[in-house]
Amino acid sequence: MKKFFNFKHFKGDVFGGITAGIVALPLALAFGVSSGLGPSAGLIGAIFVSFFAALFGGTNTQISGPTAPMTAVSMVVIAGIVASFNGDISKALPAILTVFLLAGIIQVGLGLIGLGKYIKYIPYPVVSGFMTAIGVIILITQILPSIGYYPKEDTAYVTEYKPQAHEVILDNILKEEAGEGILVLDNFKETIKKAGYITTDQVNKEAQTLAGKDASGVIGTLKILPRALQNINWLELLLALGTIFIIYGFKRITTKVPSTLVALLVMTGIAMGFNLNYRPIEEIPSGIPLPNFAIFTEFSFGSITPYVFTALTLALLGAIDSLLTSVVADNMTKTKHNPNRELIGQGIGNSIAAIFGGIPGAGATIRTVVNINAGGKTRLSGMVAGVLLLIILLALGPIASQIPAAVLAGILITVGIGVMDYKGLKAIPYMPRPEVIIMLIVMVLSSVWNLVYAVGIGLVIASLMFMKKIGDLTAQQSDVKSLKKETAWADEKNFPENLKEEVFIKHIKGPLFFGSTSDFQRLMRQIPDTAHTIVIRMDRMQYIDQSGLYALEDAIAELVKQDKKVLLVDLLEQPQYLLERIDIIPDLVPKEQLFTDFDDCIAWIKEHRQ
Repeated sequence: MKKFFNFKHFKGDVFGGITAGIVALPLALAFGVSSGLGPSAGLIGAIFVSFFAALFGGTNTQISGPTAPMTAVSMVVIAGIVASFNGDISKALPAILTVFLLAGIIQVGLGLIGLGKYIKYIPYPVVSGFMTAIGVIILITQILPSIGYYPKEDTAYVTEYKPQAHEVILDNILKEEAGEGILVLDNFKETIKKAGYITTDQVNKEAQTLAGKDASGVIGTLKILPRALQNINWLELLLALGTIFIIYGFKRITTKVPSTLVALLVMTGIAMGFNLNYRPIEEIPSGIPLPNFAIFTEFSFGSITPYVFTALTLALLGAIDSLLTSVVADNMTKTKHNPNRELIGQGIGNSIAAIFGGIPGAGATIRTVVNINAGGKTRLSGMVAGVLLLIILLALGPIASQIPAAVLAGILITVGIGVMDYKGLKAIPYMPRPEVIIMLIVMVLSSVWNLVYAVGIGLVIASLMFMKKIGDLTAQQSDVKSLKKETAWADEKNFPENLKEEVFIKHIKGPLFFGSTSDFQRLMRQIPDTAHTIVIRMDRMQYIDQSGLYALEDAIAELVKQDKKVLLVDLLEQPQYLLERIDIIPDLVPKEQLFTDFDDCIAWIKEHRQ
């Protein structure tokens, strides 16, 4: 236990955890609102991820909780599942939390099989483009709440969707009847009867759902923005601008007190103290968070199957986010984290948070730095941060429910500005063009299309470009040259003149793999017809892959078909193993035609000369 916690740092851990928890509070509330599940989901996520990731994780000083990247992807998951449940978030909640739970389980699995150390190989352009896109998404999607415009509450705008709402409701009736076996082509009486019972409230609710969906995301926000700017709520805008001003302004005075918390308290105090007619955030339920057993009782493979890849993306993103923060913590504390254990801890934290209705999180760099600077030394600090947030939830839930929504929008705008990768953006003029293209593709696709697919496409493009580049470089080193450019090796200079017309010597220098097989096949066809014996020197061919193996097999088979003898000299272990596995040896090249020394090869040629 002493080794696990090291209580000699108790005072520093408690103070560090309290400080980090205070910093986490406004962000947890803001990320919860942004995700679409409400402030309580953000707070619950912060409580459980912080506590259990610290308890079971591999980075002593790390503070975990909802982060901008994880919230952005969660927002996509939530919006998609809610849409499939016709806008009813209460019905969609079990499926949403199941996806979050699956992401946590995947993280645990990644840690158990030891993949933590490989996360670092994800290309920087993909990470850079993704992080900048996260900033763009947060910035743009927070414009509407910061000016107090909510599409679902714009009666004139919602009215435009009523005809489409009628169609959706009728379509749902038809699908329901088809499933029940009621629908018959010759008899629509039951359908007509149900259609007559459609109420105005049903149409309005569906129209609101459609209007909200159409105005969501970056594209939706930009589409509705002209209308929103004509309906600005100036009080909400002033609250958001005041929040942003305090966050950036207070940092100039001191960084010892979190400026985000100061902005939250000051602007909320002004709004409540002057009894302003502002829009508060959703009510935060009081009491201890309870498990959402509907995750298990209403579990359906069909509802989460489309989101398995998204859960994997969430898991990988959380892993990257956490391990990057772990590296920062290592640099500050001169320690070394355990990446696989960290993934297990993050996975356990996200799994438990999902069961209790929280959004997923990851290691948070700013909160971790605050914790270390405040004296945090062990995992106890992260647990203290989680406990503090739980106390705030239990004791101050009703008060926190009075926080203005525009204040949280202002906080998120500063988060969006801060999360962008300015280092990567500034380097665009100087970076290799392929890397710039990857970064821009990921950034644009993530911003206007789909975060999950954009990352996948970016990884595929980056991998293909990497393989081509390495293939080109290795092919150059392999030195597969035209026969006319072949130069004799030192031990070949005394090769008998009378054999030069009959014997041809081919050198393979470097690995023979997919990047060089086409050149190898083309050059092997240049062997002169006068040569009856082909000597392939392989002592500098350290490696051969499957593509190279089959290219070599085709070349040797063609030579044997032409009644030419193929001799292999100084074949190394890895290539010989593969040549024997697919029977190139001994079917095409008998074992007596393998030599470990070039002089022995010459002697054999003289002995078997035709």
